[in-house]
Amino acid sequence: MLQLSRYVEQVEHWPEAGRHILAQFDDDRFVVYQAYGPNIAEFALEHQRFGGEFSFQRMTWIKPNFLWMMYRSGWATKTGQERVLAVILKRQFFDQVLSQAVHTTFEPELYASPEDHRQALEESPVRLQWDPDHDPDGRPVARRAIQLGIKGEIVRQYASEAIKGIEDMTELVSAQRAIVERRDWSLLTIPSEAMYRPDDAKIAERIRLDDR
Repeated sequence: MLQLSRYVEQVEHWPEAGRHILAQFDDDRFVVYQAYGPNIAEFALEHQRFGGEFSFQRMTWIKPNFLWMMYRSGWATKTGQERVLAVILKRQFFDQVLSQAVHTTFEPELYASPEDHRQALEESPVRLQWDPDHDPDGRPVARRAIQLGIKGEIVRQYASEAIKGIEDMTELVSAQRAIVERRDWSLLTIPSEAMYRPDDAKIAERIRLDDR
């Protein structure tokens, strides 16, 4: 089961700005979120892997930050995103994904030229975006949140062998959405998240993760 805690208690310990991975993790596990329609979600929960109507041909985007997932799914109100899943991955697999990530936009500190960047995008199965994080009400904040697009063999690994478990977060999301609509932050309860930094310093440098 995922660990939950009050939003107001967590936000005091989160950085206000910079590129950071906020996530729930331990020595072996790393949690990401996805939102799907009922058919894909039910298959995943029953089989504890992805299949059925899940597409292995398209790029799929995973998000470690719960509130970023809530912003993108409208707290599970958008069509095709009515069911929110917590996908518990092997931490080693998540670091493997990070190690292959290429920024969707050109980063002159990492690539010699736009042409080198385009070639890296073509060769890598992982896309990385640093987007503005959002508060529970959907307003952007200065801090950046990571999302990762995966395709090809990485998707096939993600869908089955990399998974340690899948949990349905939809009931929690629905209950907390009502609290968000009342703007009663003192009662808002979400998955506990802390700053994550991969053990390999080269990976942190590659994705341009800030220290603090």
